[in-house]
Amino acid sequence: MTVDIISPARPGAVNGNAVTARRWARLLRSLGHRVRLQERYDGRPCDALIALHARRSAASASRFHRLYPERPLIVALTGTDLYHDIGRSAAARRSLELATRLVLLQPEGIRELPAHLRSKARAIIQSATAHPRAARLSTSGDFRVVVLGNLRAVKDPFRAAMAARLMPEDSRIKVLQAGRALEPRYEERAHREMARNPRYQWLGEVSHARAQRLLAGCRLLVVSSRSEGGANVVSEALAAGVPILGSNIGGTRGVLGADYPGLYPTGDTRGLAELLERAERDRAFYAGLRRWCRRLAPLVRPTQERKAWQRLIAEVHQKAPT
Repeated sequence: MTVDIISPARPGAVNGNAVTARRWARLLRSLGHRVRLQERYDGRPCDALIALHARRSAASASRFHRLYPERPLIVALTGTDLYHDIGRSAAARRSLELATRLVLLQPEGIRELPAHLRSKARAIIQSATAHPRAARLSTSGDFRVVVLGNLRAVKDPFRAAMAARLMPEDSRIKVLQAGRALEPRYEERAHREMARNPRYQWLGEVSHARAQRLLAGCRLLVVSSRSEGGANVVSEALAAGVPILGSNIGGTRGVLGADYPGLYPTGDTRGLAELLERAERDRAFYAGLRRWCRRLAPLVRPTQERKAWQRLIAEVHQKAPT
């Protein structure tokens, strides 16, 4: 099949959605399909279209459906779609209605869909591979914690930095943050935070490869988002064997489990600080986080995601006209 993937991200972007789109393109090519990756659907014929983001790719989804109404349209839902747009945006809701199948990045998100659409939803957890440094994590020096993702409101980007300020004086916690500031105020805030907080360092935008190296060299990943559809970086941490502390939101619970001991109330600086201190000082607690994440690592193996997409493409291809 010829498959177009629509991803509304600037060329070379390193945000989660862009990384996901490029990985899906590689995966589908490995299955023998011809794949074109575009920001907007250009109207050329294709056998199926995958639109990443129900609202931002709504025009592309609508155009494809208008030109080829019998061909498979797969709409992949982001956190913004699930927890914001489908309740407020008519364009996002229309994408859901037009779709042949809906792809979610974790199973808990299905609860957010209108009941009549749930039957066409499929959860495909994002895969990741471990960086070679993952098995050689240093156990000396700073207790390094990493935050990965562009700086924007939905990510609650400075929660880990604020929590680090609450650490006891003898704590070795050091928060490293990598990601592009999407507004000048976030860059200004990051510089102010570095000036006042010796436990915090903002590295700015980094390549995906460098982000993986940072992750592999840290003791913990903090995912502080207020909303996530299923963060790619969670999968990368599981693959790397790096435990996670995360805000207690559906997108994170859907992968780690509702009982995961490293969750804290969203926006709760003190709650995150308590988890950070416990992870640093309580060896049994930290070891428990690592064991939990190690048990989940098979979920993010590339073979699992490949099989899931293979099943989905076969499913929609059978429904398409010959």
